[in-house]
Amino acid sequence: MRRALLRRLLTAAGTVLMVLTLAFAIVHLAPGDPVRLYLGPSADAAAARAMRHQLGLDRPLPLQYVSWLAHAAAGDFGASIAQHRPAGAVLRGALGPTLLLTSLSLLLSWLGGLAIGAAQAARRGSRLDHALTALTVAVQAVPAYVLGLGLVLVFSYGAALWGWPAALRLPAMGAASVGADFLPAGARFADRLRHLILPALTLAAIGAAGAARYVRAATLDALRLPSVRVARAKGLGESRVILTHAVRGALLPLLTLAALQLPALFSGAVFVESIFAWPGMGRVAVQAVLARDYPVVMAVTAVFATLVVLANLMADALAAIADPRTREGA
Repeated sequence: MRRALLRRLLTAAGTVLMVLTLAFAIVHLAPGDPVRLYLGPSADAAAARAMRHQLGLDRPLPLQYVSWLAHAAAGDFGASIAQHRPAGAVLRGALGPTLLLTSLSLLLSWLGGLAIGAAQAARRGSRLDHALTALTVAVQAVPAYVLGLGLVLVFSYGAALWGWPAALRLPAMGAASVGADFLPAGARFADRLRHLILPALTLAAIGAAGAARYVRAATLDALRLPSVRVARAKGLGESRVILTHAVRGALLPLLTLAALQLPALFSGAVFVESIFAWPGMGRVAVQAVLARDYPVVMAVTAVFATLVVLANLMADALAAIADPRTREGA
């Protein structure tokens, strides 16, 4: 067991290292010069050379990578070129909002996928099943930024134009209203929750559509098991059979699916946070890419890659706990 765990940890570390290596090469070989962007087109060549030497950008790329990797292993991702402060400090304030958004979206996608998939399995072949199948396929096909803009048009601008009640008019940008810090605790919490609804729904809808298809297939497979036939022979209702026996069997593949969804969830968060001006790591990453702020881009990549790998390890551990056969195989 220890040997298998050590092997998985080494594989995880190798995966993160490979991601960081590819990201470093892509970021530094992409067109654009952070020095010229910072100094402006009117800066003379001597000032540009001095700043490039100060940042270490005049060294060969392999030496830059080895130096950055050694400092990153010690927790130092370098200083932001655009903001003149440590890249870790830039991410420190953005990590919390991103984790809040992604964790809530993942929870909603789980619950939504379970509910939709179970309903489809219970009404297999019905009009409801066909309608929900078409809906989930359509939602999966829509990019996150398109879905987010559509929700903004309906629940923000459209709601105000059509005269909807104030409770149905949702904010389109930011994490809080102006002056929200001076509100009472309950009103401040409600204000932040209203700002979270649209970005969380955008990410959760796409995840729930994919989860529903897995849950439907897993539930239909579980309905063919002998234990389900025994439960029906005992006189249990169809809804209880599905919830107690069939849906429970769909939880294990859903754990694996959740781990597989995390990369898409984080990449979707990059676009969603930009659309809704959510102060998270995705928005920081977009701003850093546009400014060619190499240290911040690499810091965001390192954090995202580590979170995804750790989530996969956690999903494997939960699968081993939930299914003894998986544990015995390991």
